[in-house]
Amino acid sequence: MSEWTGVLRLDVEDRAGKTVAKNAYFQGAFKVMRPIYHDDSGQVCYYILNPGGGYLDGDRYQMQISLEPQARLTLTTQSATKVYKTPNKYAYQETEISLKEGSYLEYIPDPLIAYRHARYKQKNVIRMEKGATLLYSDIITPGWSPDGERFSYERVQLINEIYMDNELAVYDHIKLSPSVQKIDDLGLMEGFSHLGSMIVVGEQTNNDLLDQLYHAVPTNTDEYKIGLSHLPIPGFTIRMLAHSTQIIERVFAEYHRMISQEWFNTSPSSLRKY
Repeated sequence: MSEWTGVLRLDVEDRAGKTVAKNAYFQGAFKVMRPIYHDDSGQVCYYILNPGGGYLDGDRYQMQISLEPQARLTLTTQSATKVYKTPNKYAYQETEISLKEGSYLEYIPDPLIAYRHARYKQKNVIRMEKGATLLYSDIITPGWSPDGERFSYERVQLINEIYMDNELAVYDHIKLSPSVQKIDDLGLMEGFSHLGSMIVVGEQTNNDLLDQLYHAVPTNTDEYKIGLSHLPIPGFTIRMLAHSTQIIERVFAEYHRMISQEWFNTSPSSLRKY
C-alpha cells in the first residue's frame, strides 16, 4: 500500500437483472459509498469519495473497475477532483477498466480543478469486449489564483487508451502546460478556459445519432465551441471548449439524455450532489 495514496477495486456482475458488487475493496484516501439504485432498471450507481479533500504533492491513486457480462454501472465522484500545488512531484491517478460483452459503464466524474502550480497526470486504460458499451466524460477547470490568472496550473495531462478485444483502438492524449505553451492559441484553448471531453463506444452508433447530436445544440457560439468525430471503432468523441463548467455540464447532460433515449429507451438519473 505504501506506493499508493488510495486504492479502489470494484467488480460488479448481473444477478437476475440487477447489478451487484462481486467484490469491493478500498484503502487509504479512496472510498465508495453504498450502492444506489436510482430506478427499477437494475443499473447500480457508486459514488467515489476522497476523504482527503484533494490531491497533493506526490499523491498516487489507483482504481480497478470490472464489469461482468450484462452488468450496468454508473460511476461518478462525490465532488470535483481538486489538485493543489505540487512543488516536488505531480499528482497521479491511474484507472484500469474491464468491460465484458453486454456490459454498460457510465463513468462521469465531476470536473478536475487544477489550482495554482498544480501538476497532474491521469491515465485510463479501458479494455472492452465487442458488445460492451461505454460512456465517459471529463472536464478540466482552472482553479482560483490570487492574482486572477486564468491558467495558473503548471500541467494537466489526461491519457485514455481503449482496447477492443485486446487491440488498441483509441488513444486520446490531452496535455495542457500553460507555463510552456501559448495556451490561448489555435489548437489549444483558443480563448476559452474550460475543456470538456466525452468518449462514447457502442455498436449501436450510427450516422443518424451523430446528426441528432450535432443539431441538438449550436456548435459554435461566443460561449463555447463543440466538435464531434467518429472513432475507428463503433463510437464517437465530443470535444468542447467553454467559458464555464456549467455550460459543458449542461450540454453533456443533454447529449447523455439523447444517447440513453436512443440506445436504451431510458433517461439518465440525476447525479446531483448538492
